[in-house]
Amino acid sequence: MNNNESESSIEWASQAYALLKQKQELNKKENQVKEEQLKQEQLKQEQLKQEQLKQERLKEEEVDKNDFSNIKYETEATLGKFDEDFTWSAMVLAAQGKKVNEISIDEIDWLSKLRKGLEETRKGFVTELLDKLGDDPLSSESLDDLETLLIRADVGIDSTDKVINSLRKKLNEEVVGGEEGIKFLKDELRKIIEKPIRNSGTNILVPQKGKLNVWLIVGVNGVGKTTTLGKLAYLSSRSNYKTLIAAADTFRAAAVEQLQVWGERSKVEVISNQSKNADPAAVVFDAINAANKRKSDLLLVDTAGRLQNKNNLMDELSKIKKIIDRKVPDAIIESLLVLDASQGQNGLKQAKSFAKSANLSGAIITKLDGTSRGGVSLAVSAEVNLPIRFIGAGEGIKDLRPFNSFEFVEALLADR
Repeated sequence: MNNNESESSIEWASQAYALLKQKQELNKKENQVKEEQLKQEQLKQEQLKQEQLKQERLKEEEVDKNDFSNIKYETEATLGKFDEDFTWSAMVLAAQGKKVNEISIDEIDWLSKLRKGLEETRKGFVTELLDKLGDDPLSSESLDDLETLLIRADVGIDSTDKVINSLRKKLNEEVVGGEEGIKFLKDELRKIIEKPIRNSGTNILVPQKGKLNVWLIVGVNGVGKTTTLGKLAYLSSRSNYKTLIAAADTFRAAAVEQLQVWGERSKVEVISNQSKNADPAAVVFDAINAANKRKSDLLLVDTAGRLQNKNNLMDELSKIKKIIDRKVPDAIIESLLVLDASQGQNGLKQAKSFAKSANLSGAIITKLDGTSRGGVSLAVSAEVNLPIRFIGAGEGIKDLRPFNSFEFVEALLADR
């Protein structure tokens, strides 16, 4: 990026920050006015029946707000300082075509978390890469260094080969400067991640209206499967999808109780069977009945992460799918594998194993924050051909978002 482009981007980010600050102040004043009006209404003794019902609804909404504010991870995003995090996040949004008056504090907050979440991966990759490249043109030696860095970041052999081969080809055709090399690298990484997403025919996974969508959440114990399902429930219910949870991991102690907590946080009902060694397929059977009765859009199913052996686990998943096919033959089924990014190549092995037997349709990458192995996302795309559907970069209930390849690569290769 030249100086003129940099100054223009900073000016754009500055305008965006000023507008958001203005919006925040305006919202604050509006909220103060609303609170004062609510207090005055509550002091009135006699009202018409419709007014009384209206007041009851307002009180219920106020209680809900208080409940959410008491949840440990439920906090509204606030506008921070006009700093490097803000300007980088604003530039990423601008590069995707966002206008200065269209960005939200929530978007800025998420991008800042994503950038921080990939910091450990970036430290062991980008910093060293930039030091090696500098302003000099790419050379065979620098490509060898890049190859080593990509493998160290758990990008995987296949992904690394694709990137390096593309760069070698370009290098044979023309002189490639360091800055141009970084841009080309970003494009190549995006192609790898986007290929399985494009092949799936669905850019962003959302429940389809008018049918029951059943998302089976699969993965080994310890990857954050149940927690991820709870965050998905929050995300879907907040997006106005009628959501239900089936606690079908009946083999792990406390799994049902854990889901009940997430259900309360997300305001989503949990269908479960508290009896010891309950049949997971029976729980799904009951949950489908409940979903049909409530005209639910989305049923999230927590599945077992470990049984006596792997075949047993896959048999259990097969039983659950048969129940769904029999009860709701027109249901839209997604099998989403939860992977812990910090497990690196072990996570990749899990993906390959599940892909063979569980008919997976997507992956959810969790625990990106605090690991140096965030590159495993590329390996999952290239070697397992799984579209990444959601990523998690934080412990909060709001810290799971639909996957955006552009934002991910920009965060992975942020130059500071």
